[in-house]
Amino acid sequence: MARSALLNVMVQAALKAGRSLARDFGEVQNLQVSLKGPSDYVSQADHKAEEIILHELSRARPTYGVLAEESGERKGTDGQHRWIVDPLDGTTNFLHGIPMFAVSIGLERQGEVVAGVIYNPAMDELYTAERGNGAFVNDRRMRVAGRRSLSDCVIGTGVPHLGRGHHGRYLVELSHVMGEVSGIRRMGAAALDLAYVAAGRLDGFWEEGLSPWDLAAGVIMIREAGGYVSDRSGGPQMFKHNNIVAGNERIHKELIGVLDRPAPTT
Repeated sequence: MARSALLNVMVQAALKAGRSLARDFGEVQNLQVSLKGPSDYVSQADHKAEEIILHELSRARPTYGVLAEESGERKGTDGQHRWIVDPLDGTTNFLHGIPMFAVSIGLERQGEVVAGVIYNPAMDELYTAERGNGAFVNDRRMRVAGRRSLSDCVIGTGVPHLGRGHHGRYLVELSHVMGEVSGIRRMGAAALDLAYVAAGRLDGFWEEGLSPWDLAAGVIMIREAGGYVSDRSGGPQMFKHNNIVAGNERIHKELIGVLDRPAPTT
């Protein structure tokens, strides 16, 4: 597959940060047996990966703005472009030695995401997408799954945990979806969940409480793989409302309908 110069910059930044995370992941696995635990080490790994990414991106495009999970927002003199960076999506998985985590980099142009890269170094899977040029995993073209009925589908989700989200409302949503689908999966890394929808591994996905750096790369990936993404109301404001629903055209619509069902009154 042919990549643009910008996408190549993103890929190289993700791969370089991924190699750093892979080395640190091995150390975290060793630290699991220690009393202190690996939390401090993971924080260092996270910041180190972000530094690597921002160095690579700014070296190639020094005028672009940046929105990054660890260092926040930095305005660029360009005014039209912004990198959206999550150096370690799936931090809790990383912390516990679970090999489901990723580097995620999106490129926004005039408020629209036009390119994305998601890289899972533990599995050496590189997901890429660019507007108008399709979506790929390790240079193999991706398409969303073609299933037409929720009863045949496996749906991904994010489960709110301690201090996050409205647990009661989520349990109602989960109950409604559980009764309609073949299976539900919780991976623990939203960027990978969205990449899995693009690759047809998951038929759909929903989650609340997400940030732009969780969503940016996955949004363009699903669209370029022929899928649909929206906020919970079916609109385009995923970044504003911090939530997302994704799938092929039919499953996306059906999933929104199920999520909108009212809670039981008895």
